[in-house]
Amino acid sequence: MVDSGGMPSSHSSLCSGITTAVAIEHGFGSSLFAACVCFSVIVMYDAMGVRRHAGKQAEVLNKVLGELLDDHPMGMTKLKEVLGHTPLQVICGAILGLIVAVALS
Repeated sequence: MVDSGGMPSSHSSLCSGITTAVAIEHGFGSSLFAACVCFSVIVMYDAMGVRRHAGKQAEVLNKVLGELLDDHPMGMTKLKEVLGHTPLQVICGAILGLIVAVALS
C-alpha cells in the first residue's frame, strides 16, 4: 500500500474516484467530467504501459549489472523493478475508486 506498483493501483483508484464524484455532483455532460475522464485514461494508460515497461527494463538491467559487474560496486546497485501495473491491477483500482466515491456521496 505504501510502495508503487502492486494490487490495486492507487493511481487508478484516485482517478476513478474523482471522476465518479464529479459525475455525481456535476453530471455526465459537464466539461469537468470530460476533463476528469481524459485525465483518468491517461493516468491508467501510463500505469499499464510506460511505467510497467520501465519496470521490465529495470529487471533486465539488474540482471546485466549483476552478471557483468559482479565484483564492482556498481554491480551492487539495484534499480526498482515494480513500477507499473498489470491491466487487472488497474481495473481493480478503478473499481475500488468507483465504489468508494459512490459510498461517500
